[in-house]
Amino acid sequence: MTYCVSRATVDAFYAAYAAQDTDRISPFFHDDIEWTISGPVDVLTWCGTYRGKAEALHLTDKVIPALFKVITFSRSSLLLDGDQVATLSRLSLSRLADGRVISYRIAHFLRFKDDKVISMLSLLDSFDAVEQMLGHALAVDTPSRTDDFVAV
Repeated sequence: MTYCVSRATVDAFYAAYAAQDTDRISPFFHDDIEWTISGPVDVLTWCGTYRGKAEALHLTDKVIPALFKVITFSRSSLLLDGDQVATLSRLSLSRLADGRVISYRIAHFLRFKDDKVISMLSLLDSFDAVEQMLGHALAVDTPSRTDDFVAV
């Protein structure tokens, strides 16, 4: 029979994740976890790939707390399919350097093995997050229009 993660396990993982409690989250990380957070690392310095439980715990215990205080993490959607989980949430943080509040949507795609997260992909609205981190809108070129065609 194929392994299926339970809703209770996923809810317990997200309760620990939202609380940013390393002692509570540690049992949910598989020793071989690979956690990728998408985004431009020049501005969102915590983005990148973290391999292994020690690196993932370092992210949650040292990297993020040195930059931010988590204000809220609210999950709006959850899909379970066997060992895979997809969520859509909103994360609100206060930047420690200046108190600026940053809030953006984030999607997680997880795979569980034996009730532990072995793979986690975090896709965040990096455009919105970067604008908030910088404190201004990003300048982007708008496509030129010729008749009914749009230049791409």
